[in-house]
Amino acid sequence: MGSFKKESNRRARKVEAAGGSDGMQNVKVKGENFYRDAKKLKRLSMYKEGKAQRDSQGNITRAASYQSREVPSARIEPNRKWFGNTRTISQEALSAFQAAMKEQAKDPRSVLLRRNKLPMSLIQDPDAKASNKEANKIKVETEPFAQTFGPKAQRKRPKLAVESMSALMEETEKNRTQHEDKIQEAIENGTAEDGWLQEAREAVFSKGQSKRIWNELYKVIDSSDVILHVLDARNPLGTRCRSVEQYMSKECPHKHLVFVLNKCDLVPTGVAAAWVRTLSKEYPTLAFHASINNSFGKGSLIAILQQFQSLHSDRKQISVGLIGYPNSGKSSIINTLRKKKVCTVAPIPGETKVWQYVTLTKKIFLIDCPGIVPPSNNDTATDILLRGVVRSEKVENPAQYISALLKKCKQHHVERTYEIKGWKDTNQFLEMLARKGGRLLKGGEPDYDGVAIMIINDFLRGKLPWFTPCEVADGETGVAGREGKLGEKGNKKRKADEIEGEEAGGEEGESSKSDDDDEEEWGGFSGSDEEEDEEEDEEDEEEDEEDEES
Repeated sequence: MGSFKKESNRRARKVEAAGGSDGMQNVKVKGENFYRDAKKLKRLSMYKEGKAQRDSQGNITRAASYQSREVPSARIEPNRKWFGNTRTISQEALSAFQAAMKEQAKDPRSVLLRRNKLPMSLIQDPDAKASNKEANKIKVETEPFAQTFGPKAQRKRPKLAVESMSALMEETEKNRTQHEDKIQEAIENGTAEDGWLQEAREAVFSKGQSKRIWNELYKVIDSSDVILHVLDARNPLGTRCRSVEQYMSKECPHKHLVFVLNKCDLVPTGVAAAWVRTLSKEYPTLAFHASINNSFGKGSLIAILQQFQSLHSDRKQISVGLIGYPNSGKSSIINTLRKKKVCTVAPIPGETKVWQYVTLTKKIFLIDCPGIVPPSNNDTATDILLRGVVRSEKVENPAQYISALLKKCKQHHVERTYEIKGWKDTNQFLEMLARKGGRLLKGGEPDYDGVAIMIINDFLRGKLPWFTPCEVADGETGVAGREGKLGEKGNKKRKADEIEGEEAGGEEGESSKSDDDDEEEWGGFSGSDEEEDEEEDEEDEEEDEEDEES
């Protein structure tokens, strides 16, 4: 018996030491109270009092807990904890605080705390409260509360910027006068047709003007020491952001601006040289052809950047930002300078979404920027589309822009590109091209929109040759008029050629004359024309020298 007690005690100590239990804690011992205590009874009775007691007729004889309508005869005991999170000040201090707040509120250069952080009920004067109440009362009396804000409200009160009917009439008359002045100005500038001004345009023509794009531009300008303004060599003035240039000249005149005439391979050499001479009068300008394997102007651009680096020798590195119109070739220039594809490029606008840093050398960083389109009232939808700002696939009825496109291109260039001849108007040209390429719809009708999109893409991507001639001053060589270097002798020589062509007569002479005039006006697209021009220039120089000796 004694050994059994020792064994049980040993096991109990072992279980206690292990932190466990043997399952005997809930077992009642003889003599212990088996009934519920008062605390447990009170909690259980609270659950039972959730229902009211009723008689046989259903009348409530005893209300449920917390549902009795009888007012209890009790009072709340005051407690100092109610005032534990408050502060009390004297009336004099409150008056001084109110006076100081009034002075601060009148001062436009002072900053106050938020109204929800201040005890406005104590700060405001009773007179001001009364005036606010009166104002609110007048507003409610103007239109009944139930009709304006209530559940039966029919409409919301309009917010008018005028106080009376006469003021509204004056504002209307002012807007009408401004609109008429705007139409008159458009008629004088030639942007209005038959006295009508096109106000509404498609939403796609607002691309490149969003707040996000301009934020990216300002970040690039702020982060750059040198700004490369990329222009399209075919239309340098149309792809020039003059508003950005004005902003830089006013806000950051210490930053350097350089023009990069990209896509110079799509224009004759003389045209590119004339544009470089013209634009160099305002900012440094260089011609460039972006291509990883066969580039032009890469060494000149790197040399300019190295000169700017030596100019800022006190800095560890300089940043060079590239800005310009969409699809002008900013990312392609970065890839050309790096000799590999570090930026995503595509022949469609809007490929670059955000700015990105690219390391050129240890001390020169390049920053690519999304394309921007400065807003202008003089630019029409046709101008925006033919600059490559928007994607032609997203334009409604693209066939309406083909007539303006054909005016920018020479007819023999279009005939040579698409191998068709003899069209009289735009619709006939589109129909001939659609039937030649098999772009037909149901019933054999030509797909005008599909062909128009193809032509616009060929126009923007360089398949159709075109460019804007450069108007040069007297004494300079150019393509628009070569009177500068040739002078009167050049004019006499042209007149003599015309007279010879007229004497020769015949259709062959007229056709050759027209072709020569076209190539002379547009500068030509072949190397033989340039060689002939150089020979003519040399002959003219020799004649000038002979005249001087004589």
